[in-house]
Amino acid sequence: MAHLFEPFKIREVVFRNHIAVSPMCQYSSTNGYANDWHVIHLASRAVGGAGIVFTEAAAVEPRGRISPQDLGIWSDSHIETLAKTVALIHNFGAVAGIQLAHAGRKASTAKPSKGGKVLDESQEGWRPLVSSSAIAFSQDSPVPEALSLEGIQEIIDAFAQAAKRSLQAGFKVVEIHAAHGYLLHQFLSPLSNHREDDYGGSFENRTRLLTEVVQAVREVWPQTHPLWVRISATDWVDNGWDIEQSIALSDKLKSLGVDLIDSSSGGIIPGVHIPIKPGYQTQFAERIRREANIHTGAVGLITSPEQADEIIRTEVADIVLLGRELLRNPYWPHLAAKQLGHDKLWPVQYDRAWL
Repeated sequence: MAHLFEPFKIREVVFRNHIAVSPMCQYSSTNGYANDWHVIHLASRAVGGAGIVFTEAAAVEPRGRISPQDLGIWSDSHIETLAKTVALIHNFGAVAGIQLAHAGRKASTAKPSKGGKVLDESQEGWRPLVSSSAIAFSQDSPVPEALSLEGIQEIIDAFAQAAKRSLQAGFKVVEIHAAHGYLLHQFLSPLSNHREDDYGGSFENRTRLLTEVVQAVREVWPQTHPLWVRISATDWVDNGWDIEQSIALSDKLKSLGVDLIDSSSGGIIPGVHIPIKPGYQTQFAERIRREANIHTGAVGLITSPEQADEIIRTEVADIVLLGRELLRNPYWPHLAAKQLGHDKLWPVQYDRAWL
């Protein structure tokens, strides 16, 4: 039976343990470029002992950013600084992963420290926003343009080109972001997708864009490298996207070359009651893992070493992705290893930390 600190292999990539740094926006980029903050922030989590370190969501085109300060990978010029970060992550023993994303109708907002409000063109924002249908995210949000068939093909190509650049930068894992109410999720959920063409209506049609993105990315992403997809397993709303559809989608994605489903939830509409408690989303990872027979990642208020280890030991999921806990303490994996009685993992420079 596996435990949290056993190595874990997907395709030809070996992770030193089952701990991942979840993608977390840093709101520190200018024009999508990584900078010294990203280098230090991400490399320190590799020094901290995580098995895989993900960048924040990297926008595949400028209008796909959540905020003007988001990371991007829509240009070849973004590769150089990302490659520097990747090299350090790998040098310190972790695997570097990148999350590719498009915010769709949830784009063009201020960073949280500035209130998170929707920005217009006079405030560094942009228009038009795009989505599956011309339905605003909230009463305070602009109505997006429904993507044309030509526009959909441009989105698919943008993800594929971003994956090519990710490979050039040296990343070993790509995760496609299809959760939290962003563009690909906007196509999946019947709450936001009211299309009447081949990309709306039935389950097959609503999942078409994501499956075509996956196929396009898998074509350019090496067969030796893992491909992950993050989904919102449920919208937490009646008549929305739900766990049964997530299981069916995961089974389909596995056949297209996806290796792991990162199982989150929510985000498609505001004001939804979500029963938040420690490990509240792990149930989705477990069901998808068992019923779709695919690797899963568990997220959501995973904070203690014992909790994380139990998720792995009981085969609820194959990876635990920690967010806020690793912001609070980048060395959480080292402390967890000591607490769980495993061999010390501290870098030799920090050996005295065990005294």
